Amino acid sequence: MYTHHEGFTLWLTGLSGAGKTTIAMQVEQTLRAQGMRIERLDGDTVRQGLTRDLGFSKEDRDKNIERVTFVAKLLSRNQVGVVAAFISPYRQARANVRAETTNFIEVYVNAPLDVCMTRDVKGMYKKALAGEIKNFTGVDDPYEAPENPELTLYTDRESIEESTAKVLDYLALRRLITLPEVR
Repeated sequence: MYTHHEGFTLWLTGLSGAGKTTIAMQVEQTLRAQGMRIERLDGDTVRQGLTRDLGFSKEDRDKNIERVTFVAKLLSRNQVGVVAAFISPYRQARANVRAETTNFIEVYVNAPLDVCMTRDVKGMYKKALAGEIKNFTGVDDPYEAPENPELTLYTDRESIEESTAKVLDYLALRRLITLPEVR
């Protein structure tokens, strides 16, 4: 059984299609099944409610992350584990999250752009390359990769299970969860 010690903010960042949401869902499901207080914040779902008024300019992206940071701050300081999956392309915005939240852990979900493009079920990269979508991260807007993330997942060569296990092992190493004897 996992034992939840303190709140934390596990921040998964990477290009669209890198695997952030898939890994976040696996981590959330695993910890929730053990009775832990976990909330998953995801870019797509947050934009349906909390930040639906924002576009994709740099200013709007920063405002999006600012609002999510406020939610993560409230949750993590109240002993809730936050699993956040956001492209969050700018280093300064991620640094602000680190400064504002409890037990921040930056996870770089690293997959090459060509791999992300092959995983693009919504056709977003195709539309961005055709000029139909502006300010698309990795195409005509930059992604500033983390310089010193606590953890890097290489989803082009790791299975979902391997990446999820790395995250859980890291949380246990930080004593934010206790791993069961057998997984």
